[in-house]
Amino acid sequence: MKKLIHPKRAGWDEYFMNIGKVVASRSTCDRKFVGAVIVREKTILSTGYNGSIRKLEHCFEAGHMMENGHCVATIHAEANAILQAAKNGVCIDNSTMYTTASPCWNCFKLIANAGIKRICFGEFYRDKRIFEIAKKLKIDLVKCDPA
Repeated sequence: MKKLIHPKRAGWDEYFMNIGKVVASRSTCDRKFVGAVIVREKTILSTGYNGSIRKLEHCFEAGHMMENGHCVATIHAEANAILQAAKNGVCIDNSTMYTTASPCWNCFKLIANAGIKRICFGEFYRDKRIFEIAKKLKIDLVKCDPA
């Protein structure tokens, strides 16, 4: 018997990328709105968005702390998702990260060492090194635009 699929029902990658887009709407640095969702076996383990250190003013309130054209006051969405999992004792080994922008080099290193095996990203963001290193580490790096 052929399995029927509802024509308007989102696939899993689209579903989680769209959730990442909603998570990004919580970003507190108005220079870039990024959301990340960590998933294993179709279950959300953690989310994160780019924002200030807990208990400190947000960029949109205090202004940006700029270095070399980047705001360094914020913690990136991918790092925040990993930190939230660690804070709550959630194992993210062998999971997938959905992120609305491809990870920067520093976030990519965190993702790799956290044991995340697949990264689905929306827009490309700055660092092409991630593609070569992902291949070496056997981490699937997939372009996946949210609807």
